[in-house]
Parts: sequence; structure tokens; C-alpha cells
Amino acid sequence: MVRMTDKSVVARTVRSIERIGLQRPSPSSRQHILLRLSLADCCSLIGLLFAWAATVLLLSGEPNWAIIVLTGGFAFDKFDGYVARRYECQSDVGPEIDAFLDVFVYLVTGAVLFQTVISPHPVVSVVVGFLIIAVGGLRLLRFTDEGFVVEDGTSYYRGLTVVHTSVLVVGNYFLVAFVDSWNGWLAAGSIVVICPFMLSNYHSKKTVKSQSIVAALGLVAVCLCVAIESGVLSA
Repeated sequence: MVRMTDKSVVARTVRSIERIGLQRPSPSSRQHILLRLSLADCCSLIGLLFAWAATVLLLSGEPNWAIIVLTGGFAFDKFDGYVARRYECQSDVGPEIDAFLDVFVYLVTGAVLFQTVISPHPVVSVVVGFLIIAVGGLRLLRFTDEGFVVEDGTSYYRGLTVVHTSVLVVGNYFLVAFVDSWNGWLAAGSIVVICPFMLSNYHSKKTVKSQSIVAALGLVAVCLCVAIESGVLSA
């Protein structure tokens, strides 16, 4: 007779119970993915449209218009959260869709912007682009799994966010354009140094003020891009 104190038996029993308890409903018993989308999820998909349009513009040699369009993706990324809270319509796939959107709005566009406009060498493009997407993707997976850190009633992100990294890449674009002493090598160095901090335990406050600052920087970026395109500023 097998004793229940045997550790291997107990371990197998626990795993069996976990498999049964965590078994997902069969696909046939669930609604189609399109029917499970909420209004907030639709806002996220509109943000994805802006991100893809920005990527196409970057690949077409139009970085200024790409940055202008990209601010629309940022706006819808923030708007979907407001809609979910205001109308209490967050779906069961909402967090995954939001993370999926962030990959394109902040990471893919950031990597493509660096490669098409800033990079001094193809090898640098490979290294920097990989760091942006890989580390940023892991950061999003970590957030989906762990969520916010809450201390004294204040919510914090763990590590720098993908928004910080995107702002850094766009900032480097303008530095290369307007500052003679700044170049693609320095831009690459700054991004390589900052990327690992997305996986650090540094606490970034999630406040209306911090989001307002990012929105203000987005407006400044739009104004600079319009000024360049209209000939008011020369890059």
C-alpha cells in the first residue's frame, strides 16, 4: 500500500488537482472573440490603427508625420482606460489587448523610428531594436502578471514604463535633428542604458500629473514636427 506521506505521490496528486481546477472551458463553449470585445477594447484597436499608420509612414520616409499620427495611438491608449472605468465595460481580454496595443504603439514604432532615422549602423539597429522590443515586451508581461505596487494609497509601476522608452526614442530624434553634437551613437547609448530599467524595481508613480506631462510632451513633439514640415524649422 502506498502511503500518502510519500512526497512524490502527494506532489502528483496536487498537480492533478491543479490541472483539473485550472482547466479552461472548451473553445466551443465560449463566445467568439469579437463578441467578447468591449467598447474600451474597440478604442484600443483604434489606437493600434494609429500605430500601424505611423509605422507605414516611418517606412515611407515620413518621420514627422509618423510622430504626429503616433500621438493619436497614445491618446487612444489612455482613452480606453477611461472608457473602461467610466462605463464599467472592461472585458475578460481587456488587459491582454491593452498590452498587445502597447507593443505596437510604444515598442515597434520606437524600434522602427530608431532604425529608419537615428541609427548610425545596421548592427546598431539590430541591437537597439531588439532591446526595445524584447525588454519592453517582458516589462509588459511582468505588469500583466504582477500589476501595480501600492504604497500608502499611491499606485506605482515596477520599473520604467514602455512610455518612458518611447519618449526617449522620440526625444533622441529631435536631439539628432537640432543638436549638432548629438548623433546616432549617443542616441543608441542612451537607449541601451535605459532599457534594462524597464525590468528594475524602480517605482514610477501612476498619477494624473505624470500622464499630463507625457501628454504635454506629445503636443510639443507635434508642434516641432509641424514646424519642420512647414519649413519654420530646419532639421
